[in-house]
Amino acid sequence: MKRRQFLNAATAIAAGGTFAATKVQAQGEPQPEPSARAGDNTPVSPSVFGFEEVAALAAERSQRVYKQPVAKQVGSFANLNYDQYRGIRFRRDADPLAGSGLFSMDLLPPGAIFYEPVNISVVRDGVPQRMAFDPELLEFDPSQFPGGADTETVGEMGWSGFRLRTVLNRPGVMDEFLVFQGATYFRAVARGTIYGLSARGMAIKTGSPDGEEFPLFTDFWIQEPDPTAESVRIYALLDSKSVAAAFQFDVNPGAVTMVRTRVAIFPRVELQNTGIAPLTSMFWFSPASRRTVDDYRPAVHDSDGLQMHTGAGQALWRTLAAHKNLQISSFVDNNPRGFGLIQRNRDFIAYQDAEAMYDQRPSAWIQPEGDWGEGEVRLIEIPVENEFNDNIVSYWLPKKPMARGERHEFRYRLSFAPLPPNDVPLAKVRQVRSGRSINVETTRSFIVDFDLSLFTHDMPQSKVTASAGNIVHAYLKPLPDQGVLRLAFEYEPGDATLADLQAVLTDSKGVALSETWLTRWTV
Repeated sequence: MKRRQFLNAATAIAAGGTFAATKVQAQGEPQPEPSARAGDNTPVSPSVFGFEEVAALAAERSQRVYKQPVAKQVGSFANLNYDQYRGIRFRRDADPLAGSGLFSMDLLPPGAIFYEPVNISVVRDGVPQRMAFDPELLEFDPSQFPGGADTETVGEMGWSGFRLRTVLNRPGVMDEFLVFQGATYFRAVARGTIYGLSARGMAIKTGSPDGEEFPLFTDFWIQEPDPTAESVRIYALLDSKSVAAAFQFDVNPGAVTMVRTRVAIFPRVELQNTGIAPLTSMFWFSPASRRTVDDYRPAVHDSDGLQMHTGAGQALWRTLAAHKNLQISSFVDNNPRGFGLIQRNRDFIAYQDAEAMYDQRPSAWIQPEGDWGEGEVRLIEIPVENEFNDNIVSYWLPKKPMARGERHEFRYRLSFAPLPPNDVPLAKVRQVRSGRSINVETTRSFIVDFDLSLFTHDMPQSKVTASAGNIVHAYLKPLPDQGVLRLAFEYEPGDATLADLQAVLTDSKGVALSETWLTRWTV
């Protein structure tokens, strides 16, 4: 079972269904010192617990040598296979947020690939109350545990994460909308969508030949919402070899599930290759990038493009592609307005997959708050041979390294929705196709379909360029029945083995009427 495949299924356990919680299980006394591991003695005043208290913990921890928290899985939690892990469920009557009104929470058990213990607390009236790991709060499927579960052998295991629920799609039904589990990965859904791409706390050395560093969320504090509150606040403490950081997530689920994020970063070393607001997704193939894929489906991906709104006001659409080798693309910017991994094609016919339902996967959009300065949006495309591994990563990389011993703060809004909110009024790329030219074997044919609705009178001009090789036979053709304006051209690579292609539609004065389409071609 691949990691991505397991996560997809594990986080979908018990999704939907009426949440009939009736009480809060007593799981620990108020914690004046909500630390991640034994030996953390940093005092925190419970009467004023909030983001700055978590930031103080992160600052203090950054002064110590990092020790990765690992707990041995024992008893019924040892050596679990996929079906056995799915057979363990949090008891609904033990909901820690039962009195909050619009929200409920499941604590997630350890086992299988989830071996890192996580401390989880609920903040009530400013006082953190730690939710101690207790197997008695879990139900074990008798078909997977025929001899009964061993709930006595616990050792030092902790919870592996949590999920939140609310009324999202149907009246009276508490649907899962957010899950934190595994390193710093978390996923959310909006109304009418299902789990797809993931967000992360930070991306450290992603794509580096030295190997990636995966930080961990070691502690969470969920603030108990007021009975009428429409959002929930989550604090988190991140730790790794290179950095400690404090997070605040204000999550408002709905047609757009908004995760307003604040992070204070305290580097242990100078951070030179560390991504802010990272997103992780999956792209296997599309009509523009199939290579030798033999599959009945026209496309398989959680995201089909990286969308960007630059600080200079330019709108970019970078089509994702399948490559034989690792590809890293950088888009230099100053104070970006937004970027994200988008599942733009939302028609079932584009995927023909009645099980995975890729047409219902959400998009994720990052909108910075305040000035982020100079840097780049970085895109990493990793080769894959199936749909069971995430292979696409995007994030903001500041130009200036983050210095050790200083506090570095970022704020942004992370939106999960079918498409990004508040989009720009330019013609969008609807579909891209590519294949070998019927005339010359070494030439590639490209079809880029733009939305036709903005061109009801005067037809625009097209500008197509390539960083290497030549663009030939470019022309525009409106297809009213399909609602698209088709740009067709051929690309002659010559001796090139890699090239970045781009196209934009303009008026007669060269003013952009469409977003700029980008893609990377490789042999």
